[in-house]
Amino acid sequence: VLVVGVGSIGRAIGRLLKQAGFKVSGVGRSARDSDPDFEQVYAVEDLMQLLETPDYVVLIPPLTDQTRGLFGEAEFSAMKSTARFINLGRGELVDEDALIAALTSGAIAGAGLDVFRSEPLPGNSPFWDLENCIVSPHMSGDYDGHHTTVVQIFLDNLRRFRHGEPLLNRVDKRLGFVTD
Repeated sequence: VLVVGVGSIGRAIGRLLKQAGFKVSGVGRSARDSDPDFEQVYAVEDLMQLLETPDYVVLIPPLTDQTRGLFGEAEFSAMKSTARFINLGRGELVDEDALIAALTSGAIAGAGLDVFRSEPLPGNSPFWDLENCIVSPHMSGDYDGHHTTVVQIFLDNLRRFRHGEPLLNRVDKRLGFVTD
C-alpha cells in the first residue's frame, strides 16, 4: 500500500494497515529513511516512479496549491492495472475525468471514493454506474464517538483560549494544514 499524505490521518491509516499485515510506504513533502509508521517515506517528487508497484494507493494529503490535481491521467497510467485507488482526502486532488477513464478502460482495477469535486455527488455522475467503484458520502472519518470527541476538543480549546494557552490542531494558514 502506498499512502500519499503522511500527516496524522495518513499515519493512522499506515499503522492500521501494518497491523493488518500490509507492507506500507508513504509519500510526504520530503523523504525520510526512518519512520515509525511506514517502511519508507518518499518525497512527493518521486510519486510517478512509485505508482507501478502498490496494489493500493490511498490518497489523504491536505488540499494545497501543491497537491491540487495531484492525480491525473499520467498518475493513473503509471499504476498497475490490478491496483485500486482510494481517495479519502479532497475531491480537488484528483482529475475525475481521468479517473473515470482509468476505471472504464481497465487501466486500474477499481476505486473507493469518499470525496468528490462536487458534493453531494450528483445523481448523474458516471461514478454511480461503475461496477469497479465504491462511492461513500464523505464520511470516512466518522466513527462511534466522533461527535463527542469533536466537542471535547472544542471545549479544551475554549478553555485554552480563555487561559491564554496554545490551542490544539491549529492550521498553519500559509501551509494549509495542521502542523502540531
